[in-house]
Order: sequence, then C-alpha cells, then structure tokens
Amino acid sequence: MAALLCSIVFLNLSLFALGGEMKSADSTKENRIEIKDFAFNPKTLTVKSGEKITWINHDDEPHTVVSVEKQFKKSSALDTDQEFTVTAGAPGTYTYFCSVHPKMTGTIVVEK
Repeated sequence: MAALLCSIVFLNLSLFALGGEMKSADSTKENRIEIKDFAFNPKTLTVKSGEKITWINHDDEPHTVVSVEKQFKKSSALDTDQEFTVTAGAPGTYTYFCSVHPKMTGTIVVEK
C-alpha cells in the first residue's frame, strides 16, 4: 500500500512538473527575425499585441530596423550578432526596412 501511495505521489509531482514546463515555454514565446544574406527572415511575422519582437543581425554588414510609418522606435546600426527588440503595439500591419540597404523590407502583422 505504501509503495502504491509513493507511486501516486511521484506521478502527481511528475505531471505537475510537466505542466509547469509547458506553461513557462508558452509564456516565453520568442518572435525572432533573422537578418541574413541582406534579407529579413521571415519576411512577414504575425504576433499578438504586447509580444516582444527581436531582430538579430547574422550578416557581416551593419543593418538597421526602421518602421515606415514610425510605429516603433528605430534601431541603431546593428553589427554582427547584435539584437534589437520592440514590443508589438496596437493591432495592424507594420512595414519596416533597413535604412542602410532600403531594398531590405519586412512586415509585422499585429493581432489582438
């Protein structure tokens, strides 16, 4: 009987631990945009209002992230492996580009 009780307690603790891991993984969702080969990848990212968005430059050249409609602050020049993060605002479509290489463009779609 004691062995059965220990097994039940262990199982309940295991399920609790798994539930906690799943919850924390969900709450730390990362929305990352990689800058590589003079392009933003993914080119379009859909997020929820209030979520963080991070760009990381994997090119050897500096790049910037600038909102076309000034919907979020612009980045400074990002050197290799530097990151820039903003928090998604009101729902809508935010277009952005690299001011150093204006043909590099991307889109953020913010949902409720």
